[in-house]
Amino acid sequence: MKMDIPFLQLPLSFDADVLAKELAALGEAAWRPHPLGYPGNDALALVSVDGDPDSDDVQGPMRPTPYLLACPYLLQAMHSIGAVWGRSRMMRLSGRAEVTPHVDVNYYWREHMRVHVPIVTQPTVRFTCGAAEIHMAAGECWIFDTWRLHRVLNDAERPRIHLVADTVGGSRFWQWLRHARPFDRPPAQWQPQRVAPGADPAPALDYESVNLPEIMSPWEARDHLMFLVGEAIPARELDAFVQLINHFLRLWHALWAKYGTAPEGRTDYRQLRGDFDKNLAAFEPLMLRNGISLVSAVRNMVVTCLVAEKSDGRDIEQRDRPRT
Repeated sequence: MKMDIPFLQLPLSFDADVLAKELAALGEAAWRPHPLGYPGNDALALVSVDGDPDSDDVQGPMRPTPYLLACPYLLQAMHSIGAVWGRSRMMRLSGRAEVTPHVDVNYYWREHMRVHVPIVTQPTVRFTCGAAEIHMAAGECWIFDTWRLHRVLNDAERPRIHLVADTVGGSRFWQWLRHARPFDRPPAQWQPQRVAPGADPAPALDYESVNLPEIMSPWEARDHLMFLVGEAIPARELDAFVQLINHFLRLWHALWAKYGTAPEGRTDYRQLRGDFDKNLAAFEPLMLRNGISLVSAVRNMVVTCLVAEKSDGRDIEQRDRPRT
């Protein structure tokens, strides 16, 4: 999600030692390599489609995995944040490894935020977002701007483990956010609220059930496309690109008026989607201010999600790297 500030610290803190013990009790077999094969990156699924611990998908009803349900303090911590949870994982970065520089550009990340709670870390772990660089200390709670180029470097031998929980927010979450601390503002009298492990049964969490439209409405498509135009670096070809998307949106709106989300419209929707995708090729040189190809962003954020297709189980998260 695009933010005005690279990093914000929410006014919450957690007992990282207790979280680490719950995590250790799950065993090494709970961890899976990163689905795209990034070296030194693996994950343990906490919230996934239908609660499947082997799923990396971001399409479908999100539910708790058995691993999350086995961690009462982790449930308490996530409940205290007060959000509706999407795909959430423990993310481990082995010693001398990195999360390579990238920008999260796909549909899921237009409105989802990533909540980070460090569980196992050390001061030399550095998180870079745009021109800003910080260390997230154990037990802190952070969100960051996934629309900027970002990178994580673990230059020590000890692994780094973070809770990485995805959300579109929730009423309590937005209250916490109003009191968040920008990364470059000294703490001064700002003090996060400590969430201590409780003796009560683990609370139930809220999970997202809808995260992808069956057919994207013309109004939603326009919102995403105009956002991307606003993020584009001015260029001579940009006017022609705007003409292309306006023409597409008029045709898409006509199909929407005829079919809405009815299944019988899918053939026509797919045909128009394919024509639009082919016409995008002429605008490959256009770039966004974050260093990403405008056409790549349009395809990942809009084209791939205009018509919901049956998932093949693969991770559809697109991490686009800036052009050099």
